[in-house]
Amino acid sequence: MSDCHDPGGTDLPDADSTGAPIERVALIGSPNAGKTSVFNGLTGLRLKTGNYPGVTVARSVGRCKVPTPAGAVHGDSGKAKAHTTVYLEDLPGAYSLNPISPDEQIVADLMAGRLAGTTAPDAALVVVDCTVLQRSLSLVSETLNLGIPVAVVLTMTDEMERRGGHVDPQGLSDALGVPVRAVIGTRKSTLESVRELLADPASWSRPAVGPPDDAGPQHADWVASVLELSGYRAPAPHGGTAMVDRLLLHPVAGLLAFLVFMFLFFQVLFTVAAPFQDWIEQFFGWAGTMVADHVSQPILADFLSTALIGGVGGVLVFVPQILLMFLLISLMENVGYMSRAAFLTDRVMSRAGLEGRAFVALLSSFACAVPGIMATRTLPSSKDRIATAMSAPLITCSARLPVFVLLTGMLIPSDSRFGPVQTQGAVMFGLYLLGAVSAMTAATVLKRTKSLRSGLMPFYMEMPPYRMPSLKSVVMMMWDSTRMFLRKVGKIILLTSIVLWLLLSLPAHTEQADQVRTDAVAAAVADGATADEADAAGEAASRSYVMDNSFAASIGKFVEPVFAPLGFDWRIDTGILGSFSAREVVVSTLGQIAAAEDPEDPGTALSEMTYTQGPHEGEKVFTPPTIVAMLLFFVYALQCMSTVGAIRRETNSWRWPVIAWTYMFVLAWVAGYLGHVITAAVTG
Repeated sequence: MSDCHDPGGTDLPDADSTGAPIERVALIGSPNAGKTSVFNGLTGLRLKTGNYPGVTVARSVGRCKVPTPAGAVHGDSGKAKAHTTVYLEDLPGAYSLNPISPDEQIVADLMAGRLAGTTAPDAALVVVDCTVLQRSLSLVSETLNLGIPVAVVLTMTDEMERRGGHVDPQGLSDALGVPVRAVIGTRKSTLESVRELLADPASWSRPAVGPPDDAGPQHADWVASVLELSGYRAPAPHGGTAMVDRLLLHPVAGLLAFLVFMFLFFQVLFTVAAPFQDWIEQFFGWAGTMVADHVSQPILADFLSTALIGGVGGVLVFVPQILLMFLLISLMENVGYMSRAAFLTDRVMSRAGLEGRAFVALLSSFACAVPGIMATRTLPSSKDRIATAMSAPLITCSARLPVFVLLTGMLIPSDSRFGPVQTQGAVMFGLYLLGAVSAMTAATVLKRTKSLRSGLMPFYMEMPPYRMPSLKSVVMMMWDSTRMFLRKVGKIILLTSIVLWLLLSLPAHTEQADQVRTDAVAAAVADGATADEADAAGEAASRSYVMDNSFAASIGKFVEPVFAPLGFDWRIDTGILGSFSAREVVVSTLGQIAAAEDPEDPGTALSEMTYTQGPHEGEKVFTPPTIVAMLLFFVYALQCMSTVGAIRRETNSWRWPVIAWTYMFVLAWVAGYLGHVITAAVTG
């Protein structure tokens, strides 16, 4: 399996290595029809992801190996190959080719060959949820009228049968005049008939006369005749779904249930992940000690233990929480709860001037604000898209998780409980809730400004029945999301760790550092320290001198007056500046600085770090007021250049990202300052 992100390169080869033409087949279907399951099953997740030229709706292209059509001969040898390749394009979900939202517009333009930089596909597979066949026939008829080869793939056939419904695939094929295949998307064996069909799209049968292209009586008559000829019998309502929905979609009980789910989410996140996090932390501590003890070259040993182990390892410690978070999100998506959450919050969203569809974008931001901002393209109103994109970065994303885990770990002991409630998990829930409430408040204010004021658009959402999640699908989604997170931050953190190591190590001040070491050793000996203790004191003093007089310190001290009211010293300031590349960098930076001070026990060095100058010189940096200030600062601050870039692309203007960064920085500074002052007053 191979994945690559290619935002710019969307061109696909027209022929394979032998000169044989490669067909491009579009996979089109409504949301929740099982389209992506079919796509993944046919391609084996060999995805090439990018963007359509000039837009930011994700394009997924997969290579699908299909049997070579009978009689086909390719290559110089004149022999037929056993398999050939077809490119499948997984298009965004759309209910119609008569678009009412930007993502549907892109699907319609691509299918008609109107999208700049692309051509119309050679054929189309229309994926249809057979439990709602009547509603899906509009999209089928619109695709048939495009004049390209079309085949229909019926999904959810197992659920159809289980609920007493019926549809005859052959009868449907005769009624439509095109090939029809029935599959179960999660079972690869049922997809083989589709794979064989893809071997030669040009040979697919076509209707002699296309269906009526209007939504009037003629179209209704056509739909009725197709249903009759296919022997369609609608499935019985899903009794269990209706019963559960009476609770989970209740305007009061449903919201309370949602909050309980989220609270338990974070309790599980901390309780389950804690021991794994401890093991990883112990491993990196051991690795740092081994490097320091066994690498004879001091500069190389310092680079390995500080830049690599201290920097990169400082973030990898939080992988258990990241994995578990994506696992729980994947479970909720696969069960069918996420659609309910969007519907449930429509009433709340409407008070903010947004519709329930905006919740999907905000919900996506819990993983990362960038896809959340991209998801605003599903909103029909341009003003709603801007308001949602401007508030989505306030949702607590996965990049904030390592920061919050680090700081709550220093603020609250891991074994602290309030009855059965894990205190760290409760604080984390509070931080996530604060981010969500702040995003809603920001959206409310933005929608009341003159530039973004608009009425509410009608909101329709299809509710999929509750389903038992596929273990394989859940695990793959969890792993893919975690892998993408690590791939994204890994390169950034590695690069920033190397740069920071250089900034912390230069200029060397070799003579001055040696003198500081000598003086510290002498002072320790005079105080009765052993030879080993004196050497350790000298090394610590030397490291501290070099770091306090480094380029990194100069940069941090330059901006220190801005953040001093929040209790931040130059080391925290350096992390904040670096975190604009990625929020996780602040964890890497602090870990690297702590490793530079004490390679053998960076965790203790971080928690015991003291101010090196100013009125609080010699006092601990990470006191409760400073930790609370940092937590609140990172709840609000837009410390992510990728998110700024996403807002720029979606709004097609620098005005909105500049406004977003500015208002969020002001919010972050004021919240951090108030948090510091109030916590200092409470704790004395």
